Amino acid sequence: MTVTPAATFCATLVDTWIRLGVRHAVVAPGSRSTPMVLALMARDELALHVFHDERSASFAAVGIARATGYPALLLCTSGTAAAEFHAAVVEAHQDDVPMIVLTADRPPELRDVGAPQTIDQTRLFGGAVRWFADPGVPDDAIAHTWRALATRAWAMSTGMSPGPVHINLPFREPLVGDAAPLPPVGDALVVRPYAVLPEVDLAALAARLDTHRGVIVAGLGSHPTILDLAADLGWPVLADQRSGCRTTHPNVISAFDEVLRHPRFASDHTPEVVLHVGKPLSSKVTSQWLSASGAFHIQVHETATWIDPEHQVGCRIQASVEHLATALVGRSVGAKNTPWLTRWHRAGERAADAVNLVLSEHRGLSEPQIARDVVAALPHGAAFVVSSSMPIRDVEWYAAPRDGLHMYANRGANGIDGVTSTAVGVALADPGRPVALLIGDVAFLHDTNGLLGLLDRKLNVTIVVIDNDGGGIFSFLPQRQALSQERFEQVFGTPHGVSIPGLAGVHGVPVWSIDDAADLMPAVQRATQTPGPVLLHLRTTRDDNVAVHDLIHQAVLMVLDQR
Repeated sequence: MTVTPAATFCATLVDTWIRLGVRHAVVAPGSRSTPMVLALMARDELALHVFHDERSASFAAVGIARATGYPALLLCTSGTAAAEFHAAVVEAHQDDVPMIVLTADRPPELRDVGAPQTIDQTRLFGGAVRWFADPGVPDDAIAHTWRALATRAWAMSTGMSPGPVHINLPFREPLVGDAAPLPPVGDALVVRPYAVLPEVDLAALAARLDTHRGVIVAGLGSHPTILDLAADLGWPVLADQRSGCRTTHPNVISAFDEVLRHPRFASDHTPEVVLHVGKPLSSKVTSQWLSASGAFHIQVHETATWIDPEHQVGCRIQASVEHLATALVGRSVGAKNTPWLTRWHRAGERAADAVNLVLSEHRGLSEPQIARDVVAALPHGAAFVVSSSMPIRDVEWYAAPRDGLHMYANRGANGIDGVTSTAVGVALADPGRPVALLIGDVAFLHDTNGLLGLLDRKLNVTIVVIDNDGGGIFSFLPQRQALSQERFEQVFGTPHGVSIPGLAGVHGVPVWSIDDAADLMPAVQRATQTPGPVLLHLRTTRDDNVAVHDLIHQAVLMVLDQR
């Protein structure tokens, strides 16, 4: 083959990214992207993952980045293929997920003249990227700038405000060629900075924490060292699964959403100070309680993303959570030698017991039980991907704290886009680790292309599908009572009538139908030990789901009424 500037340009970018730590490339097939595809294929250091569908590919890249902390390279051809990346780019932007998006393009002379497969790709993703670059058609005259381009893309994607970057790559024919010797490697290093508070600020913060009526809220972006600080302060921790802090640590409160539904407990345990680490929780009840508390609200996050949906943050700190928590230990009395934490624990345990009693007496499968039992059944070290809508809420509300589980969810935009593909990406990041996905039927149908080629990837992925033939979360909303049954079903319930086992069968994915609640945990345990993908199909009904949730709420209220 002939040496071409495009081949040398792409090989230089790829070489630089590999030196910086990139190990995964996700590719949707196409012709115009050929120079970059060949550069990716030439490097054994990269795991190359090919997806038929661009949207599925983009969410797989999100999953890889969530699991590894490093951006994957995401590549497509020109035209609407690039537009298919948009939903995943928005999710990555909203949730600080690093990603390097590469869109091949036609050269300038083919734009705006009716050339096929050509759209305006300039700043295609708007403000949803940390940086956009269109370096033009590769030209040997500026080869000395190519490594700097790649380094800047990496730095912008992985820095103090991680997220997606977009490089638009116009290529002229010939698209096939060999690379010349690459430009020399410079001495520049990319260092990811961490803000560490000076002593004067640490002292002021420690003084704020010197109260016994405090709580720690831990979301995505937290760190296990926050539990050391909680133990030192004697404060309860309200943690979601994504935080890495929802463990069996003695300060972690189970069933806190149910506890805070009890008016007297919520009122009697209003905090004076809230230390909120990372992203918001899914619990609307908790958010409303925090907002109404009037507490001094301290928000800590490692990225520059502004997190204050309730407009209540009195102090915002951008710093390494690990370093900050370690530096604060031993500086405040907090709630030591008071019954504050004990009262929280007692309420949480009684609420959890009430939940378990209701579920044990309920006949058939219920969605709270499915969430609880799937979490309990997963092996130590497993990855757990949870879909938006009801699954993420049921996991946060009803799954008991446990150790050894790594949870992921697309809660940047809280959408149901690409959830199965995200789970596939998490599995691709570490093919030896079992991965489970808990997803509703509508979200599953929204990303059926996540099953394309899944069997051939030989990944240990267990897909648990809750099938209530429609949008279950809407049955909890006022629309359910405001509309007639027919109208509600038409625009909110939206029954689909699709045979999910049949759909999985088309892709060759084995299906296990679970009808008895007692069979669920053994099935999850067996599926996670079975090579290749397995889909567990569980049928529920939307009306019954609302009734079970109501029974749980009532049972918890009754048990907490008993002083």
